[in-house]
Amino acid sequence: MGGVVQMHFTTVDYVIFALLLMASAGIGLYYAFSGGRQRTTQEFLMADRSMSWLPVSLSLLATFQSAVAILGAPSEVYTFGTQYWFLGCSYFLGLLIPAHVFIPVFYRLRLSSAYEYLELRFNKTVRICGTVTFIFQMVVYMGVVLYAPALALNAVTGFDLWGAVLAMGLVCTLYTSLGGLKAVMWTDVFQTVVMFAGQLAVIIVGAHQAGGIAEVWRKAVNGSRIAGLDLNPDPLERHTFWTLGVGGIFLMLALYGVNQAQVQRYLSSRTEREAIISCYVVFPCQQIVLCLGCLMGLVMFARYGEDSPLDKGYVKTNDQMVLYFVMDVFKDLPGLAGLFVACLFSGALSTISSAFNSLATVTMEDLIKPHFPNMAESKATLLSKGLALAYGLLCLAMAYLASIMGSVLQAALSIFGMVGGPLLGLFCLGMFFPWANSIGALVGLAAGLAMAFWIGIGSFVMRMPGPSAVPPLSTVTPPPFENISTTVMTSLVNATTTKPRPTGVDALYSLSYMWYSAHNSTTVVVVGLLVSLLTGPTKEKQLTPGTVYPVLGNLLFFLPQRYREKLCCVAPLAQKPDEIHAQPYERARKGANGAARCKEDTVTEDKEMESDSVQTEDEESRPALPSCELTAHCVEETAL
Repeated sequence: MGGVVQMHFTTVDYVIFALLLMASAGIGLYYAFSGGRQRTTQEFLMADRSMSWLPVSLSLLATFQSAVAILGAPSEVYTFGTQYWFLGCSYFLGLLIPAHVFIPVFYRLRLSSAYEYLELRFNKTVRICGTVTFIFQMVVYMGVVLYAPALALNAVTGFDLWGAVLAMGLVCTLYTSLGGLKAVMWTDVFQTVVMFAGQLAVIIVGAHQAGGIAEVWRKAVNGSRIAGLDLNPDPLERHTFWTLGVGGIFLMLALYGVNQAQVQRYLSSRTEREAIISCYVVFPCQQIVLCLGCLMGLVMFARYGEDSPLDKGYVKTNDQMVLYFVMDVFKDLPGLAGLFVACLFSGALSTISSAFNSLATVTMEDLIKPHFPNMAESKATLLSKGLALAYGLLCLAMAYLASIMGSVLQAALSIFGMVGGPLLGLFCLGMFFPWANSIGALVGLAAGLAMAFWIGIGSFVMRMPGPSAVPPLSTVTPPPFENISTTVMTSLVNATTTKPRPTGVDALYSLSYMWYSAHNSTTVVVVGLLVSLLTGPTKEKQLTPGTVYPVLGNLLFFLPQRYREKLCCVAPLAQKPDEIHAQPYERARKGANGAARCKEDTVTEDKEMESDSVQTEDEESRPALPSCELTAHCVEETAL
C-alpha cells in the first residue's frame, strides 16, 4: 500500500474559495446597513416576518445539507450501494406532516422560539429544560461540523487547516451577528446554488471521464451497487425500506417539524400559506440533493471499482476519499476543485450560521427576556447581536476542542444526534395528547434522554473492542440529513459483516440508527402519558388555546361528540391571523391562576366602552365551553 497522497490547489482554486467568503460576508453587510438596519429584535431574529417562500425553502434545505453530508452521501453509496436512496420515500410524510400540523400550530401562536410553545402548553420549567437541551445539542455539534471538513481537506490537499477553520468561522460570525436572520437566509440561498453547482460539476466531468452516464450505470449494476427493494422487517438491519422509509419519517419530523433552526424560518414567512409552500418546495429539492449524492457515489465507483483509494492507502477515511476523487477528476481543470471546496464549505457555513442565529434566538427569548420583560428594544437588539457573536467565538473554541479530542469526536456527533428524538417526543406529547401534564412532560423527556444515551453510548462502546479498534472520524458515512438530526450519526455504525443475531441488551444496542429517533420519541410519549395519568391528567378547559392539534378528534371522527369531548379530542386550533378582521393577535399566555388568556393587538373603542354590568351579565349567561377558541374577539376564559 502507498502512503497518503496529497494533491495541491492552484491559485484559481484559492481565488474561487476567497470569492465565496467575500460574497457571503457582502450579503451580511448589505442587510446590516439596509432596510431597518437590524435595529429591532423582530428584524434581527425573525427577519420582520417578511420572507417569501423562495428564500425560506432554500434556507430550509441548506441548513441540513452540511459539509459532512456532502462528503458522506457519495461515500455511503460507493461503499454500500443505492439502498440509501430509499430515504427519499420518507420525505413525503416527513414534510407533509410539518406543513399541515406543526406549522399551523406554531405560526398561529406567533412565537419567536419553538420552546415558547412548551411554556404555553406546559409550564416555564418544561420550556427551560427544552431550551437547555437544545443549546447543549447545538454547542457540542457546531465546532465539529466546522472542524471535520477542514481536517479532511487538509489531509487530502494540504489546505491550511486552521486558516480554513478561522476564515469560515469568522466570516460566518460576521454576517450572522451583523445581518441577522435575513443575511443568514439569503446567504443560504447563495450557498445552495454553489452546492448544487459544485456537485453537478463533479458528476458531469466524472461521468464524462468514465465514458458517459450509461457506462457509469453499467459498471454500478455489474458491481452490485444498484440496490433493489429490501422489505426485510428486521429493525436491526442497518438499511432496509422500512428503516429508511418509515424510520426516516421520524428523522424528518425532528428536523422539519420541531427543530428551532427550521421553525424560525417558518415563522419568518409573511403568511402561514407561504410557510407551507416553502415546505412543499423543499420536497423536490431534497430529492434532487439525494439523487446528486447517489450519482456522485456511482461515478466514484465507475472510476475506481472495488479498488478504492481507501484500500490502496491513498487516504485514511471515507470522507477523505470523496475529496481525493474530486481532486483526481479535476487535476487538469484548474478552478473546478476550488468550486467543489466552495460547495463543501457552503454546506458548513449554512449549518453553523443557522446554529448561531437559532442559539441567539432561544437564549434571548427563553432565558433572558422572561427575566427582563421591560428591557429596551435597542438594548435587546444589541444583546442579541452580542449573543450571535459570542456563539460564533464559542464555535471556534469548540473546533479547537474537537481537534484535541481525537476519536471522542464520534461521541460528540453521537451526543448531538441523541438529543433530537426526545425533543420531538416532547413536542408530540404536548401537541397531540391534551391530557398530558407538565410532570409527565418532564419525566418523559428525562426518560427519553436516558434511553437515547443508554442505547447510543452502549452501541458506541459495543463497537469498540479495544483502543486500537477506534476508527477515525467519519470512517463510516453519515447520511445527508444527520448532521443536525435526531439520530446517532452513522459514525457509530461499522460496515455490515456477517455476525450471529444479537440477543437481549445487545439487540437493543444493534438497533438500526434510523430507528433511534422513532424509538426515543416514542419513549417520551409513552412515559409522559403514563406519568400524566398517574399524577392527574390535564383537563381541556385548562389548556392554553391553540396549543393542541386535534389529531385525535380527527382520527376518531366516527365517535359521537359527547364521547370525543370526554376523551378531550375536540380542542380547536387557533384561527389564522388572515381570517380575522383585527391585526394579528398576540400569542396566548396563561394567567397566574391557570386561566387561558387571549389578547388582541387592536381593540376597538366600542369594546373598551362597554359597561361592567353588561360584561358581568355576559359572563354569567355564557355556558361553559370545552375549550376556548382563539379569535380576534376572544374573551378571558376563567378556569372552572
